Amino acid sequence: MGQTINVSKPTVIGRVALFDTDRSLSGQDGEAYPSLASAEAGSTFPAGLAHRLFTVDRMLSNVFVYSNVVSVERPAAWDEDSLSVVSAAIRDFFIIYDENKGA
Repeated sequence: MGQTINVSKPTVIGRVALFDTDRSLSGQDGEAYPSLASAEAGSTFPAGLAHRLFTVDRMLSNVFVYSNVVSVERPAAWDEDSLSVVSAAIRDFFIIYDENKGA
């Protein structure tokens, strides 16, 4: 249940990957999360997304959500696997359960 988020091919600039989505995920101020603990302390959709991203890739060092763009920093180099994992976590953020598996 829930809709997937369309995520364009990420743009990598050094240690930062930018994921452009088809919907707004935050207000115009944006929200930054430098750690899993800071994401856990939040109660907004961006905090929940940051929590999920820190969980799927323990190498992340910062997540910034600004409107429909998710900026993710990683001290290690980005590779296709890490980009794919983060992109899938963003894509499936609003999926509550897999309808094929039942409620």
